[in-house]
Amino acid sequence: MDSTYGDRHHEPEKAHAAFAAVLTRTLARGGTVVIPAFAIDRTEVVLHELAALRQDGILPRSVPVYVDSPMALAALDVYRVALRARSPEIRPEILDHGETAISPDPFLPARTVQESIDINSPPGPAVIVSSAGMATGGRVLHHLHGLLPHPRNAVVIVGFAAAGTRARDLVDGAHTLKMFGDYVPVRAEVADLPHFSAHADADQIMDWLRGSPAPRTTCLVHGEEPKFVVRSSTGYSPTRTE
Repeated sequence: MDSTYGDRHHEPEKAHAAFAAVLTRTLARGGTVVIPAFAIDRTEVVLHELAALRQDGILPRSVPVYVDSPMALAALDVYRVALRARSPEIRPEILDHGETAISPDPFLPARTVQESIDINSPPGPAVIVSSAGMATGGRVLHHLHGLLPHPRNAVVIVGFAAAGTRARDLVDGAHTLKMFGDYVPVRAEVADLPHFSAHADADQIMDWLRGSPAPRTTCLVHGEEPKFVVRSSTGYSPTRTE
């Protein structure tokens, strides 16, 4: 059983407000927001959130949204086909908005290496969604390399960040990150918004377990030691695992 968020609860409303706040702050000071996001599913979730903020007027139309990940762009094409076909697997509230639900126009894909490089010198504030989600590799590293040293910019971590990854180092308050042989100073704002993660929270984990046949043994995976918890009569209590 997944135990990634066995010690916390997701609060979508707070996540929406916090995301809007960091975008507003960063754009007001003329900065760029870079969002490391996994190419499959997480990028679509982030784009849906950005599309909603665009519709609400929080994300100005003068601020472009770039997606810099060939795999993410290929996955987006699959989602668009499903939206046009009104696939029953897509939630009704998403279908009602059609392709605009995942395309916060102006929406600019970066497919080639040169297009990715060109993003690093935009004429004004921008939002960049790029993989990999934990900043262990991928095109996002080039954006972080250029944007982290400047306090006007921001990095938004939108999911679980495993120990030992650059994303986790940022969440934990690292002052420098090593990339491409350089030690890059971290002066940009860092926002940790794990509520966008696809992993279940504590109550969802327990609800799923209650709805299953009683297991003789439960193996907890994909979690760090403080996250391995069991429900006792007095609430959650840590359980040491080997």
